[in-house]
Amino acid sequence: MLVAERMSTSPVTVTEDTTMNVALRVMRQAHVRRLPVLDEEGNMVGIVSEKDLLYASPSIATSLSIYEMHDVLTRLKVSELMTREVITVTPNTLLEDAARIMVDNVIGGLPVVQGGRLVGIITQTDIFKVFLELLGAREEGLRLTLEIPERKGEMARITTAIARLGGNILALSTFLGDDPTTAVVTVKVEDAPMDELIAAMTELGFKIRDARETPPWPAADIGSTQPGS
Repeated sequence: MLVAERMSTSPVTVTEDTTMNVALRVMRQAHVRRLPVLDEEGNMVGIVSEKDLLYASPSIATSLSIYEMHDVLTRLKVSELMTREVITVTPNTLLEDAARIMVDNVIGGLPVVQGGRLVGIITQTDIFKVFLELLGAREEGLRLTLEIPERKGEMARITTAIARLGGNILALSTFLGDDPTTAVVTVKVEDAPMDELIAAMTELGFKIRDARETPPWPAADIGSTQPGS
Protein backbone atom coordinates (compact mmCIF):
# COMPACT_ATOMS: atom_id res chain seq x y z
CA MET A 1 0.00 0.00 0.00
CA LEU A 2 1.26 3.47 -0.91
CA VAL A 3 0.97 6.82 0.84
CA ALA A 4 -1.19 8.03 -2.06
CA GLU A 5 -3.88 5.53 -1.08
CA ARG A 6 -4.27 6.83 2.48
CA MET A 7 -3.12 10.47 2.51
CA SER A 8 -5.44 13.46 2.83
CA THR A 9 -5.36 15.17 -0.56
CA SER A 10 -6.59 18.57 0.59
CA PRO A 11 -4.35 19.48 3.55
CA VAL A 12 -5.17 22.60 5.52
CA THR A 13 -2.36 25.13 5.05
CA VAL A 14 -1.33 28.62 6.12
CA THR A 15 1.05 31.22 4.75
CA GLU A 16 4.23 32.62 6.28
CA ASP A 17 2.41 35.82 7.27
CA THR A 18 -0.34 34.02 9.19
CA THR A 19 -0.27 35.06 12.84
CA MET A 20 0.07 32.59 15.66
CA ASN A 21 -3.45 33.22 16.96
CA VAL A 22 -4.99 32.71 13.53
CA ALA A 23 -2.98 29.51 12.98
CA LEU A 24 -4.22 28.09 16.29
CA ARG A 25 -7.78 28.96 15.37
CA VAL A 26 -7.40 27.25 11.98
CA MET A 27 -6.08 24.10 13.67
CA ARG A 28 -8.97 23.93 16.12
CA GLN A 29 -11.61 24.58 13.49
CA ALA A 30 -10.16 21.94 11.14
CA HIS A 31 -9.32 19.44 13.93
CA VAL A 32 -5.66 19.18 12.86
CA ARG A 33 -2.40 19.41 14.82
CA ARG A 34 -0.01 20.59 12.12
CA LEU A 35 -0.11 22.98 9.20
CA PRO A 36 2.16 23.07 6.15
CA VAL A 37 3.30 26.64 5.49
CA LEU A 38 3.26 27.96 1.91
CA ASP A 39 4.89 31.01 0.35
CA GLU A 40 3.18 33.38 -2.10
CA GLU A 41 3.88 31.01 -5.01
CA GLY A 42 2.34 28.06 -3.22
CA ASN A 43 5.66 26.36 -2.45
CA MET A 44 5.97 24.66 0.93
CA VAL A 45 8.54 26.49 3.03
CA GLY A 46 7.92 24.93 6.42
CA ILE A 47 5.52 23.27 8.81
CA VAL A 48 4.13 24.43 12.14
CA SER A 49 2.60 22.20 14.80
CA GLU A 50 0.16 22.94 17.57
CA LYS A 51 2.98 22.24 20.02
CA ASP A 52 5.17 24.86 18.34
CA LEU A 53 2.48 27.47 18.81
CA LEU A 54 1.51 26.56 22.37
CA TYR A 55 5.10 26.26 23.61
CA ALA A 56 5.95 29.66 22.13
CA SER A 57 3.30 31.46 24.14
CA PRO A 58 4.87 31.49 27.63
CA SER A 59 8.48 31.89 26.47
CA ILE A 60 7.90 35.15 24.63
CA ALA A 61 5.54 36.57 27.22
CA THR A 62 7.28 35.84 30.52
CA SER A 63 8.03 39.46 31.46
CA LEU A 64 5.10 41.08 29.67
CA SER A 65 1.86 42.43 31.04
CA ILE A 66 -1.37 40.85 29.89
CA TYR A 67 -1.92 43.71 27.44
CA GLU A 68 1.59 43.52 26.03
CA MET A 69 1.29 39.73 25.78
CA HIS A 70 -1.88 40.00 23.73
CA ASP A 71 -0.25 42.50 21.41
CA VAL A 72 2.83 40.31 20.86
CA LEU A 73 0.80 37.16 20.22
CA THR A 74 -1.42 39.05 17.79
CA ARG A 75 1.61 40.12 15.75
CA LEU A 76 3.77 36.96 16.00
CA LYS A 77 3.87 35.20 12.63
CA VAL A 78 4.07 31.54 11.74
CA SER A 79 7.35 32.19 9.89
CA GLU A 80 9.00 32.88 13.25
CA LEU A 81 7.92 29.56 14.77
CA MET A 82 7.76 27.04 11.94
CA THR A 83 10.21 24.24 11.22
CA ARG A 84 11.98 24.99 7.94
CA GLU A 85 13.77 21.67 7.42
CA VAL A 86 10.69 19.56 6.76
CA ILE A 87 10.76 15.77 6.42
CA THR A 88 8.52 14.80 3.51
CA VAL A 89 7.45 11.76 1.52
CA THR A 90 6.07 11.26 -1.97
CA PRO A 91 2.76 9.68 -3.04
CA ASN A 92 4.73 6.56 -4.07
CA THR A 93 6.33 6.08 -0.66
CA LEU A 94 5.35 2.77 0.93
CA LEU A 95 2.95 3.24 3.81
CA GLU A 96 5.18 1.25 6.17
CA ASP A 97 8.12 3.48 5.24
CA ALA A 98 6.09 6.56 6.10
CA ALA A 99 5.18 5.00 9.46
CA ARG A 100 8.83 4.13 10.12
CA ILE A 101 9.91 7.70 9.32
CA MET A 102 7.33 9.07 11.76
CA VAL A 103 8.42 6.71 14.54
CA ASP A 104 12.16 7.20 13.96
CA ASN A 105 11.82 11.00 13.94
CA VAL A 106 9.11 11.22 16.65
CA ILE A 107 6.72 13.19 14.44
CA GLY A 108 3.00 12.82 13.93
CA GLY A 109 2.62 13.71 10.26
CA LEU A 110 4.42 14.02 6.94
CA PRO A 111 3.68 16.43 4.09
CA VAL A 112 3.42 14.60 0.77
CA VAL A 113 5.32 16.34 -2.03
CA GLN A 114 5.48 15.63 -5.75
CA GLY A 115 7.50 17.70 -8.17
CA GLY A 116 8.26 20.17 -5.42
CA ARG A 117 4.56 20.85 -4.76
CA LEU A 118 2.47 19.88 -1.74
CA VAL A 119 -0.12 17.30 -2.80
CA GLY A 120 -1.26 15.89 0.53
CA ILE A 121 -0.42 14.95 4.09
CA ILE A 122 -0.19 11.58 5.85
CA THR A 123 -0.59 11.47 9.62
CA GLN A 124 -0.43 9.03 12.49
CA THR A 125 -4.24 8.95 12.48
CA ASP A 126 -4.18 7.70 8.89
CA ILE A 127 -1.71 4.98 9.95
CA PHE A 128 -3.91 4.02 12.92
CA LYS A 129 -6.86 3.57 10.54
CA VAL A 130 -4.81 1.15 8.44
CA PHE A 131 -3.86 -0.72 11.62
CA LEU A 132 -7.58 -1.12 12.38
CA GLU A 133 -8.12 -2.53 8.90
CA LEU A 134 -5.23 -4.97 9.23
CA LEU A 135 -6.67 -6.40 12.46
CA GLY A 136 -10.27 -6.29 11.26
CA ALA A 137 -11.02 -4.17 14.31
CA ARG A 138 -14.44 -3.01 13.10
CA GLU A 139 -15.56 -6.47 11.95
CA GLU A 140 -17.69 -8.87 13.94
CA GLY A 141 -16.06 -12.26 14.27
CA LEU A 142 -14.01 -14.73 16.28
CA ARG A 143 -10.55 -13.44 17.17
CA LEU A 144 -7.72 -15.85 17.99
CA THR A 145 -4.17 -14.98 19.04
CA LEU A 146 -1.80 -17.89 18.50
CA GLU A 147 1.83 -18.53 19.33
CA ILE A 148 3.37 -20.56 16.51
CA PRO A 149 6.83 -21.81 15.54
CA GLU A 150 8.79 -19.41 13.33
CA ARG A 151 9.24 -21.69 10.33
CA LYS A 152 7.99 -22.17 6.81
CA GLY A 153 4.53 -23.58 6.23
CA GLU A 154 2.91 -22.71 9.56
CA MET A 155 0.66 -19.99 8.11
CA ALA A 156 -0.55 -22.43 5.46
CA ARG A 157 -1.51 -24.91 8.18
CA ILE A 158 -3.56 -22.24 9.94
CA THR A 159 -5.44 -21.10 6.84
CA THR A 160 -6.05 -24.67 5.65
CA ALA A 161 -7.54 -25.68 9.01
CA ILE A 162 -9.85 -22.64 9.00
CA ALA A 163 -10.97 -23.38 5.43
CA ARG A 164 -11.80 -26.98 6.36
CA LEU A 165 -14.12 -25.68 9.07
CA GLY A 166 -15.88 -23.48 6.52
CA GLY A 167 -14.50 -20.33 8.09
CA ASN A 168 -13.83 -17.08 6.27
CA ILE A 169 -10.70 -15.15 7.30
CA LEU A 170 -11.48 -11.46 7.83
CA ALA A 171 -7.98 -10.45 8.95
CA LEU A 172 -4.64 -12.11 9.51
CA SER A 173 -1.58 -10.44 11.04
CA THR A 174 1.80 -11.67 12.26
CA PHE A 175 3.97 -10.20 15.00
CA LEU A 176 7.33 -10.94 16.59
CA GLY A 177 7.29 -13.63 19.25
CA ASP A 178 9.00 -13.62 22.62
CA ASP A 179 12.14 -15.03 20.98
CA PRO A 180 13.40 -15.65 17.40
CA THR A 181 11.95 -19.17 17.34
CA THR A 182 8.31 -18.09 17.69
CA ALA A 183 5.82 -15.75 16.07
CA VAL A 184 2.46 -14.43 17.21
CA VAL A 185 -0.49 -14.60 14.81
CA THR A 186 -3.79 -12.81 15.23
CA VAL A 187 -6.60 -14.07 13.03
CA LYS A 188 -10.22 -12.96 12.85
CA VAL A 189 -12.69 -15.47 11.42
CA GLU A 190 -16.39 -15.67 10.62
CA ASP A 191 -18.66 -18.65 9.86
CA ALA A 192 -16.79 -21.12 12.07
CA PRO A 193 -17.64 -22.32 15.63
CA MET A 194 -15.25 -21.05 18.30
CA ASP A 195 -14.86 -24.44 20.01
CA GLU A 196 -13.97 -26.12 16.73
CA LEU A 197 -11.47 -23.37 15.88
CA ILE A 198 -9.76 -23.74 19.23
CA ALA A 199 -9.70 -27.52 18.91
CA ALA A 200 -8.22 -27.32 15.40
CA MET A 201 -5.47 -24.90 16.42
CA THR A 202 -4.65 -26.93 19.51
CA GLU A 203 -4.45 -30.10 17.43
CA LEU A 204 -1.89 -28.36 15.19
CA GLY A 205 0.23 -27.75 18.28
CA PHE A 206 -0.27 -23.98 18.50
CA LYS A 207 -0.49 -22.21 21.85
CA ILE A 208 -3.66 -20.14 22.12
CA ARG A 209 -2.90 -16.88 23.90
CA ASP A 210 -6.38 -15.42 23.56
CA ALA A 211 -9.75 -16.35 22.05
CA ARG A 212 -12.83 -14.15 22.04
CA GLU A 213 -15.86 -13.01 20.08
CA THR A 214 -15.73 -9.37 18.97
CA PRO A 215 -18.74 -7.20 18.11
CA PRO A 216 -18.85 -4.86 15.11
CA TRP A 217 -17.67 -1.31 15.79
CA PRO A 218 -19.07 1.61 13.77
CA ALA A 219 -16.72 4.04 12.05
CA ALA A 220 -16.00 7.23 13.98
CA ASP A 221 -17.57 10.39 12.64
CA ILE A 222 -15.73 13.05 14.64
CA GLY A 223 -12.30 14.70 14.77
CA SER A 224 -10.23 11.69 13.75
CA THR A 225 -11.94 11.62 10.35
CA GLN A 226 -10.83 15.14 9.51
CA PRO A 227 -7.91 15.56 7.07
CA GLY A 228 -4.44 15.88 8.50
CA SER A 229 -5.32 15.22 12.15
